[in-house]
Amino acid sequence: MTSMKIRPMDVGLQYRVMRKSKIPFVCSSENNWTSENVKPVDHWIKILDLQAHPEGGYFRETYRASEDIPRNALPDRFAGSRSISTAIYFLLTAHAFSAFHRIRSDELWHFHTGASLTIHILSPDRTYHAHTIGPDGPFQAIVPAQSWFAAEVAHAYALVSCTVAPGFDFEDFELADRAALIAGYPQHRALIERLTRP
Repeated sequence: MTSMKIRPMDVGLQYRVMRKSKIPFVCSSENNWTSENVKPVDHWIKILDLQAHPEGGYFRETYRASEDIPRNALPDRFAGSRSISTAIYFLLTAHAFSAFHRIRSDELWHFHTGASLTIHILSPDRTYHAHTIGPDGPFQAIVPAQSWFAAEVAHAYALVSCTVAPGFDFEDFELADRAALIAGYPQHRALIERLTRP
């Protein structure tokens, strides 16, 4: 049985398909294409009913599983039962950033529209990773549980979704203390100072 290698869609064709299908489209900073179908930030905030998020940006929960995972079936870091999974819309603009924070679950980011977005991850083992998702791909990125992470957009905005499992609970959410995070990751002081709040 032979395998067939699938080539990425021709960029020009991709653009024409999106224009014809009326899909909102914003190209990344690597090119200069635009579309009359691009929606302003206020459009998404209004139509998706987004609210300000404490870490920065705007969000709305769109899914919370109807079933829970009992406390005794979860790792010790959880203080109680948790929904099996949750999901939100999250919108971030170039005029703001998602400040360093961490949660106790894995979080999967899904790109929808806008400009490229970079997620900065400081792992418990003191390593650093950065993932950029955007219109040119990739379209997903994973943030492992208990990692400190922040996000930023170089220009315009990015609209994404975030899926959390076990489901998100604000009891599991912790905004980073700038001084404490610098003490743990001194080699990344400049990044931490830029993406935390006093």
